[in-house]
Amino acid sequence: MTNTLLILDGGTGRELARRGAPFRQPEWSALALMEAPQFVSAVHRAYVDAGADVITTNSYALVPFHIGAERFAREGASLAARAGQLARDVADASPLGVKVAGSLPPVCGSYRPDLVDLNRARPILDVLIGALAPYIDHWLAETLSSLSEARLCATLTAPTGKALWLSFTLEDDFATDAPTLRSGESVTEAARLAQEVGAAALLFNCSQPEVMEAAVRSARAQLGADSAIRIGVYANAFPPMAADAEANSGLSPIRADLMPEGYARFAAVWHTAGASILGGCCGIGPEHIAALRAGVTN
Repeated sequence: MTNTLLILDGGTGRELARRGAPFRQPEWSALALMEAPQFVSAVHRAYVDAGADVITTNSYALVPFHIGAERFAREGASLAARAGQLARDVADASPLGVKVAGSLPPVCGSYRPDLVDLNRARPILDVLIGALAPYIDHWLAETLSSLSEARLCATLTAPTGKALWLSFTLEDDFATDAPTLRSGESVTEAARLAQEVGAAALLFNCSQPEVMEAAVRSARAQLGADSAIRIGVYANAFPPMAADAEANSGLSPIRADLMPEGYARFAAVWHTAGASILGGCCGIGPEHIAALRAGVTN
């Protein structure tokens, strides 16, 4: 298991809104990409300045249920290419060798394994993959709630020859010693799938910090100490998401205990448990990433 620590960026949507970028439903973080892409670049630069080794393309909301089916058919590929180019330009401007992760979202809805439709997801992912591929260093299929979503992403990205990071969202109503995906499938099964498809990393994201340590330990137990598959965590700063939650239905409240120092304390525990990739999801901003860089050591 590699122990060299990589720092990811944090959330994009709330940071765009905080900076005054165009921001509303249903477009969410895609609106700035359409109307004011300079804000997207500014967010990327803020994370690089905070110490991120990897920045993520602003492509999470480039799906029909956010931007509309007609707009996706007409502009989905060009918007995804723009997202890739913006991240690439910022990464290349840094002298620190910053990498770009191509975000592949759960295209049928976040946190909702009951909505997964592989036949509907496949053509949407094909568009995103084709448009992002020229600009990214590796893929980040994120906020996955089921193994079937992850397997589809692995199948569709394989022809690009670029490494795949799989990141799952976890059931987080309460912490247990046997963590599960929101589908009810186990973290152990997710780790086996990562091995099966040759993923370069297995991560857990967009869930509460309290459930992450057990997930890291379960993944590490399955992968083994000598595995080349990295383990990572980028939690959110929100209260638990309901099982029938509507993705990005509004700006959720931020937990008062998850200011940068508090989040960094959680991250140090994940690192000790075996995570070598650390970052943040919704509600985690550049200040949090700077705290990770300063406070979590190899």
